[in-house]
Amino acid sequence: MNATTATAPSYTLGQMVLYMLRLGTFGFGGPVALVGYMHRDLVERRTWISEQDYKEGLALAQMMPGPLAAQLGIYLGYVHYRVVGATVAGIAFVLPSFLMVVALGWAYAQYGGLSWMQAVFYGVGAAVVGIIAMSAYKLTRKTVGKDRLLWAIFLSLAVVTVVTESEIAWLFIAGGLLNWFWRAPPKWLHKSGLNALAVTQAPGISGVLSGLDLPLLGQIGLFFAKAGAFVFGSGLAIVPFLYGGVVTEHHWLNDKQFVDAVAVAMITPGPVVITVGFIGYLVAGFSGACVAALGTFLPCYLFTVLPAPYFKKYGKLPAVKAFVDGITAAAVGAITGSVIVIARRSIVDWPTIVLALATVVLLWRFKKLQEPVVVVAAALFGLAVYPLIH
Repeated sequence: MNATTATAPSYTLGQMVLYMLRLGTFGFGGPVALVGYMHRDLVERRTWISEQDYKEGLALAQMMPGPLAAQLGIYLGYVHYRVVGATVAGIAFVLPSFLMVVALGWAYAQYGGLSWMQAVFYGVGAAVVGIIAMSAYKLTRKTVGKDRLLWAIFLSLAVVTVVTESEIAWLFIAGGLLNWFWRAPPKWLHKSGLNALAVTQAPGISGVLSGLDLPLLGQIGLFFAKAGAFVFGSGLAIVPFLYGGVVTEHHWLNDKQFVDAVAVAMITPGPVVITVGFIGYLVAGFSGACVAALGTFLPCYLFTVLPAPYFKKYGKLPAVKAFVDGITAAAVGAITGSVIVIARRSIVDWPTIVLALATVVLLWRFKKLQEPVVVVAAALFGLAVYPLIH
């Protein structure tokens, strides 16, 4: 089951870092697409990571607060190269998109807004729906299979996500526990290592504030550390929390600036939550961007690395495997539901409907078609069509 981790890895740490750099540079589509890319590239095509290791990482990332794709990338770096692998894989994954949003933040501050962004997002948003729909389909087929209980968990979470437009953390745990008690005897409960996981959630969050003495940077660090430590769900799930603090409470940005910040996250590759770098830059320049990104990603790093040894140690137990399968089905169900939620925001008229469907057809028909090519074409489509209909 965990045979991959029992033998020497078939890749070097440098190869993993280069892969994460590439994914962070060209990985469009948000968390749903990114976790699908990691499965396709690292499990199916390159066979660097075993199916079980991937499912454990996805389950852990879904259980813990913070950005889903970044946590999965950190865990996959941990699989063979432990803390060093987790650290460099996480940095490599986040760094490209961080540099992009800082550059956009500079341009935004210098030239007073990004008027072209609405047109670009019009096209990219529709294409992204097609990309994440394909990723969700592949992930569902691979992780849920024909198991009726897993399908029930999957469909329940998909419906809840569509209805509530949010990801409810305790339902992921409930899905894992349901499959656990159904598949494995309850007497193994004390062996599962869940208590150990609960103990490891708390330490280290406050460390993000060490060495910050300027009041504004201290406020930024504290706020974004809370965002990274207490917001469950992936991608846009963090947006309401950010709005409440950035616009309503601290008045760092106005409504238009905040909407532009979210748009920046959607049109740049890598994790959607990297918009914190753009927000931090607008509030306090480059140092603000660094503090905001560190505050957001340090908790998720700790929440991944600290429990990881327990997942590795207890992963072969039937009880834990059943729990991981259940929570994975719940996670993929929520991801599938989020496709519909995002589609409601991005599919607004006939051109966007056509573009989303065309993206699905192209990715289905041409297996080697690279997603960045689709995104660039969609951006050009938006620039050309949006001014004609608005």
